[in-house]
Amino acid sequence: MEFSFTEEQLLLQKTLRQYAKSELLPNYQRWDRGEKFPREKIREIGQLGLVGLRVPERYGGQDASFVTCGIASEEISRGDFNYGLFIQLSCIAAELFRAKASQDVQAEWCARMARGDAVIAFALTEPAVGSDAANLVTRAVKQGDEYVITGEKASVTFGGYADACIVFARTGETGAGGISAFLVPLDRAGITRAVYQSPGERLSARGSLFFDGARIPARFRLGEEREGFTGAMVSFDFNRAFIALSAVGVALQSLDETVEYTKTRQAFGRPLAKFEGVSFQVAEHLTLVEGARLIAYKCLWLKDQGLPHTKESAMSKWLGPKAAVEAIHACLILHGHYGYNQESPLEQRLRDVIGLEIGDGPPEIMKGIVAREVYGREYMSYR
Repeated sequence: MEFSFTEEQLLLQKTLRQYAKSELLPNYQRWDRGEKFPREKIREIGQLGLVGLRVPERYGGQDASFVTCGIASEEISRGDFNYGLFIQLSCIAAELFRAKASQDVQAEWCARMARGDAVIAFALTEPAVGSDAANLVTRAVKQGDEYVITGEKASVTFGGYADACIVFARTGETGAGGISAFLVPLDRAGITRAVYQSPGERLSARGSLFFDGARIPARFRLGEEREGFTGAMVSFDFNRAFIALSAVGVALQSLDETVEYTKTRQAFGRPLAKFEGVSFQVAEHLTLVEGARLIAYKCLWLKDQGLPHTKESAMSKWLGPKAAVEAIHACLILHGHYGYNQESPLEQRLRDVIGLEIGDGPPEIMKGIVAREVYGREYMSYR
């Protein structure tokens, strides 16, 4: 078994950690307080290659391994947890484009995304359909060489400012077999948006998209009709590990800061770190977070080898955010009243990570997937 990264991956890890601490961490709280997030920042991470990691090299991307994408997710989140969302959404879009999009759609949108000139969202969830995504009701009707899309999508990351969105809509019968996927430029007539007042992840401008007879060219369909649901599920299997590693990154940054704080903060005549009630908490959370980290990287290694990884994906998605939330909460308490203060990044990190305990499937769904993989579908209460 090999637990080390390549020399190139170690260099990437070091470079991104420095960038995250020097460039992202000082600005982390600005976007949470309502300051508008500038598009120039997206182009900046485009220049670093972070939104083209899975884009083919011929379109200006890196064609990086999934493990490498995981490293980027972990390290960039040490500075700003929300930046991990750019990596996640760009990797999902790149994979779907590579597998399903026409050559002209790939050439235009992969290149734009890799440069940071286009943000592409992912719209599966609906107001009445979350984890039961196979029963979505948004519809796409073919009329000549166009599709007409009608419906509402909910909880769309980057819904407030994405340039385009991968939209899943019904083109056939009920159930998963009737769902198709489309690339929908969001400047089309008949599309409106509403941004939520979320308690965390505010940089993501999460919100709803409304489609009232929006028309798109038929060539913007991704793959054949009724193949969309499978593409969405494949994307979840690797993206859940990215989510876990983003949570791990911000948890490890919080624990690193807490170690330094408790070395210098005095109580009863000695540093807090000398009290086992403090140091044992740090040791416990470091252990749990490292466990989540290893499961996530195992999942991505399996993906790179072309091996099944659904179980590991769900394990990492459940454990990563859970361990991170608990670790950050402990760090906040160990910082005392300073931690419970908006001048500290800890309270924002806690709010941000809780959001991704829900995204891509909440904890109980993840446990259900693990159980299904262990017991078999015949033992599930739902199919």
